[in-house]
Amino acid sequence: MTAAERADAIAAMGQNLGPEVLLGCEALFAAEQQALMAAVPAAARDIAYGAHPRHRLDLYGTPGAAAPVLLFVHGGGFVQGDKGDGGRWVNAHVGRMAARAGLLGAVMNYRLAPDHGWPAGAEDVAAAVDWLRARAGERGGDAGRIVAIGTSAGAVHLAGYLAAGGAGLRGAVLLSGLYGYTALDPRDERYYGVPALYPQRMPRAALEATGLPLLVACAEFDPPRFQSEFLALMAARLACCGTMPRGYIASGHNHYTLAMHLGTDDRRLESEILDFVGRCCGGKEPR
Repeated sequence: MTAAERADAIAAMGQNLGPEVLLGCEALFAAEQQALMAAVPAAARDIAYGAHPRHRLDLYGTPGAAAPVLLFVHGGGFVQGDKGDGGRWVNAHVGRMAARAGLLGAVMNYRLAPDHGWPAGAEDVAAAVDWLRARAGERGGDAGRIVAIGTSAGAVHLAGYLAAGGAGLRGAVLLSGLYGYTALDPRDERYYGVPALYPQRMPRAALEATGLPLLVACAEFDPPRFQSEFLALMAARLACCGTMPRGYIASGHNHYTLAMHLGTDDRRLESEILDFVGRCCGGKEPR
C-alpha cells in the first residue's frame, strides 16, 4: 500500500471510533511495524514497577548508553489497552521507535477502570516514573532525563501526573487527550465517577500553569471533542503564559493512527517528538 492509498483509507474512516476502525488502522501499519518489531527486540519485559499485576513495563534500547528515557502511556478509553510485545506490536512500537533513535524506550501498563477509578492512572504514571528515576541508570538510561508521552486515556493519566507536579520529568507529550475543557462523556464516568466530580478531577488549571515543557498534538480526523480540547489548551496557555506550547496537528491521521504510525516511514510527528526530547534533555536531537 502506498502512502497516498493509506492516507485515503484513513480519510475514508472519518472521525469515527470503535473496534472496527481500530482494527482497520492496525492493518494499515502492520507490515512496517512488524518489521520494526523484528529489528528491535525488547531489552527487558514485564518489569514490576509496583505491586499490582498491571504494574508492568517493558524496556527497549542498548544498556550502557546513558540515554534520555522516553516513557509511553497507552490509550484505551480507561478500560482496556496493553503495552504490547510478546508478539503484538501495538504500543510496544513506541518503545522501539525510541530505541531506534538512540533513546531508552519504556512502555507501561496501568490499572484499568471500572475497578480502578480516578486517580489510579496518574498514580501509576508516578510509580513508573519513580521506578525509572531509581533504576533507569542500570538499564542504559539517564534517570535525570525522562520525557513521557501519552495518547488518549494515556494522555489523560499523564496530564493528571503533571497536575500533581510531574516530578522527575523533563517534558511531556500529550496526544489527543482530554484536559477538562469539554463536557464529560457518560462512558468516562467509569473512571471519573459521577459528573459532579469531573471538573475538580481534571488537570486543566495545572496544565495551564505548569512550567514543564509541553508538546501537544491532535489529528486531522480526531473526533471533534479531542480537537476542541487541543485548541482550548493551546488558547488557555496563550492567555496564561503569553505563548502557546509546542503544538502539532497530524494531517492525514485519526485518533488511533496518531500514535500508531510512530516508527513508520511517515516520520513527521516522530521528528517533532525527537526534536522535543532533545531540547528538553539538553542536547541535540536523537539520531
